[in-house]
Amino acid sequence: MFRAGIFIAAAAVLLAAAAAWVVIPALPAAGEAARRAPGIIQSFIGQFLEPNPYAPLAAIAASALYALITLILISYFFEKTQAPEILFFAFFAASFSFEAIRFMAPLQQIFAVPPLYQVIAFRVLLFSRYFGIFALFTASAYAAGLEVQKQRDIFLIITVAALVVVMGVPIDVLSWDSSFSMIGGYTAMFRMIEAGTLLITMVSFFISAWTRGSREYILIGAGSFLVFLGRNILLSADTWLSPAPGLILLALGTWLICTRLHHVYLWL
Repeated sequence: MFRAGIFIAAAAVLLAAAAAWVVIPALPAAGEAARRAPGIIQSFIGQFLEPNPYAPLAAIAASALYALITLILISYFFEKTQAPEILFFAFFAASFSFEAIRFMAPLQQIFAVPPLYQVIAFRVLLFSRYFGIFALFTASAYAAGLEVQKQRDIFLIITVAALVVVMGVPIDVLSWDSSFSMIGGYTAMFRMIEAGTLLITMVSFFISAWTRGSREYILIGAGSFLVFLGRNILLSADTWLSPAPGLILLALGTWLICTRLHHVYLWL
């Protein structure tokens, strides 16, 4: 699975590089046509900074590189470690590979992309995002004491859950926001799902610290908060100020989670 994830992430990096070469001339027009993306950065300084069409380009590239580098490091340090938490965290990291799909928005300015392909692409993007969120939640559930021998069954459950969430979402194929994500319905519901999943994930890791008697899980819980925060900033980046803080928070949270999990299983 790690090798398959690395292959997908590497393909996403190459796709992002090739697409960037094509869409850069169309970025100003794409930026003018976009609505403002919702996000943490926009809530605080959005009124002072206008959307920059090149910021999503940097965010997409950073997402693909994050997935590739993280999966390579996880494969190197955890390939022989029986740690279900790290497997599902690897699924979370791999989900960032699919952010390259956001290039579909500026590509519409160059090629006549049929609406059906746009809808399919956006649903795949939504699926990858919520599959990644549910995978991180599953990692926290394993840490809290979930005892399921067949991880394949859990994989199928979170796959079906992500499909159920995204299949009924109405999509406006004629518009997209300033992060190059198409406009979908039920935005408030999705925010509640993300916030609730974040809260439960953190609580599960904190419970693990108490039940297992390991303070490492407190840092892992803090790391999960940082990766959620960095993910939100990176996926909604539309200003020059957004990609770097989002990537830094994401990398810091990943470092906390992986190093602390490695320390926990090193002593088993």
